[in-house]
Amino acid sequence: MKRHKKASQVIMTEGVIWKQLIAFSLPLLVGNLFQQLYNTVDSVVVGNFLGSDALAAVGSSNSLINLIIGMFMGIGTGAGVIISQYYGAKDKEKVQWAVHTTMALSLVGGIILIFLGVFLTPMILKWMGTPESVFPDSVAYLRIFFCGSLFNLVYNMGSGVLRAVGDSKRPLYYLCISSIVNMILDLVFVVVFNMGTEGVGYATVAAQAVSSVLIVLALMRTDEIYRLDLKNLRIDKRMANRILKLGIPSGIQQSIISLSNVIVQSNINGFGSAAMAGFGSYSKIDGFAMLPLQSFCMAATTFTGQNIGAGEKKRVRRGIIQGIVISLIYTVIISILLYLNAEHILRIFSPEEQVILYGKSTMQILIPFYWVVAIHQILMGSIRGSGRTMVSMLIGVGNMCILRMLYINLLVPFFPSYAAVLWCYPITWLTTTVMDCIYSLKTKWIS
Repeated sequence: MKRHKKASQVIMTEGVIWKQLIAFSLPLLVGNLFQQLYNTVDSVVVGNFLGSDALAAVGSSNSLINLIIGMFMGIGTGAGVIISQYYGAKDKEKVQWAVHTTMALSLVGGIILIFLGVFLTPMILKWMGTPESVFPDSVAYLRIFFCGSLFNLVYNMGSGVLRAVGDSKRPLYYLCISSIVNMILDLVFVVVFNMGTEGVGYATVAAQAVSSVLIVLALMRTDEIYRLDLKNLRIDKRMANRILKLGIPSGIQQSIISLSNVIVQSNINGFGSAAMAGFGSYSKIDGFAMLPLQSFCMAATTFTGQNIGAGEKKRVRRGIIQGIVISLIYTVIISILLYLNAEHILRIFSPEEQVILYGKSTMQILIPFYWVVAIHQILMGSIRGSGRTMVSMLIGVGNMCILRMLYINLLVPFFPSYAAVLWCYPITWLTTTVMDCIYSLKTKWIS
């Protein structure tokens, strides 16, 4: 049994670096593909069976969802860094403390998210300028989604524990199962029972419940040092402080950047439901395109954490370089494919020409700058893995939030167009990556 569990893990403190990064990233990538797939199925089903208004309601919810759950997902990032470093140092007692504190925090966070999501959703949607034509569907979908927040956090925190110890395969298996459940229920609830956007929300919650149960069972049944024992499930104050010290900066970064995206979305909403649907369709495509980069980022975080815990500083430096090369090769290939086939891909989501026009415009502006994101993801993941989450937060918030908002509020009014709003993304991607590079080259952060 123990040998079987170890076979699912990638030990990242020895061996060929680029092979380890890819071996760890591939299950993450496939799992994220499935997760994005069932999110995309939501949009495909809604767009083809319920129309562009319903598609706009679901698509415009993404930035708000990321805003509200961002803080808690950041705490999960902090927990992963702590666990990977203790695991690399083979400190069994502290791994146990960290695992049980992490899962206890996920329960508390999930309950808080349910209340925040249910009560704040209408107010925030109004603040975003959501059109009246899609407002009721948006409120209904989001409230149902946030009722499943507990399942969402438990799965993500639990899978973060497994990834921190080098196991990215089992989270994949469980995500595949929940994705299939979601896709089937989407069709059943929307097409068969005519439940509208509410049916999409119920399908998502049911799928999240399945994945959370599976991840908890995996942690309870393992014989490894990260085993979860429910009777020991409690928040250790010292460990919680360490997790929060690393996690809160990441959470703030994710939440504030998501807030800037909510403001961008509110500007897009001003161009009508076709623009909302077009941008929402692009967001699904972008989600697929960015998945490998996010997987490489998580691999860089785990790789850096384990090797710093093991005292292998030279491997960390080599890992950064090889990670960037891998990410750039992928990005160039996917950017060319998407750019040349934008219209054909967008027609999967909606047959309406106006929706396709907005989606195509979005892709043509943003895709040529994906290579910048590729470099940023590796550097950000490595900096976080070293425990410098505050630095990552300051760089991310300063550029992707503050600078982005200055652009939106000071420059866009002089050039009021859909394209002008979108340019806030490549501009802030570039400035963020420049600062990542400067920090990585000029400071001795690997210690």
